[in-house]
Amino acid sequence: MNRFKPHIALLICNIVWAMDYPFYNIVLPRYVHPMAMVSGSLIATALFSLVPLLWQKAEKVAKADVRKLIGAALLIGVLRKVFIMYGLSMTSPIDGSIIDTIVPLLVLLLSVLLGMDRFTKLKIAGLVLGMAGAVAVVLAGASSSHQHSHLWGNVMILLCACVTSLYMVWFKRLIAKYRITTVLRWLYCVAAVVALPFGLKEIVHTDYAAIAKHALFPTLFVLTVPTYLPNLMLNYALKSVPATVSSIYTYLQPVLAIAISVGMGLDKLHADTVIFALVIFVGVGLVLRSYSVPPRHVDPPTAAPH
Repeated sequence: MNRFKPHIALLICNIVWAMDYPFYNIVLPRYVHPMAMVSGSLIATALFSLVPLLWQKAEKVAKADVRKLIGAALLIGVLRKVFIMYGLSMTSPIDGSIIDTIVPLLVLLLSVLLGMDRFTKLKIAGLVLGMAGAVAVVLAGASSSHQHSHLWGNVMILLCACVTSLYMVWFKRLIAKYRITTVLRWLYCVAAVVALPFGLKEIVHTDYAAIAKHALFPTLFVLTVPTYLPNLMLNYALKSVPATVSSIYTYLQPVLAIAISVGMGLDKLHADTVIFALVIFVGVGLVLRSYSVPPRHVDPPTAAPH
């Protein structure tokens, strides 16, 4: 049973993250302003991050790393949240979930640029295919036939993927240096303090009666569930499951997000979107496949945090 626990954890966290996209689409911006959701979700996550202190002694962080953790908090905690909240308030959950799958490709590109990895023919083919599919999905938001999509919303989701990739590459060693509970506590407590002044006005002016009447469950879900616990489960799984296996599970996210969105009537699935998604999947698949090919082993891109 123990060998299945990491896979169960990966399955659960990817299902939770797949539910993000349609639920955000319900809540944003009709019931909750994007900036209010940024601040509210970060506050909830920061509170969750303090819970382990009840049974776990706080880990000491080196002074030299404090500035790095603050930088990581601004990047993945604040900037990523802003991009994804505003992006999903303007575009479809299907486009958002598909575009977000290019993170492994962006991680590869950044790793090569920073001298941490190198290109092979297989990686180049995968990168070209995947990025071409992603650009096609982004540009499809400007098409009149994609009524639920919007070009600028898709651009925001693309920027969100870029920020996530930069965090995963730039702060990889820092993340590995400390316990995940320590890292998450720093990330989300700092991010909550920074974001609150910008979202306080929108939080105060939120129509809570309308939320309670029409969107209580999706609002509570996206405020409390998607960030802290799934990230703990992901890191637990990565201790015993190869990153390539973890990355394969991320393919579930757009598939489930599409099924939920279409089933709830939030979006329509277009034939060209399916083709673009398959192109991205093939591209990411080629990149992940390249890491199992000799002669040089480099850690493949891992699943993206949320």
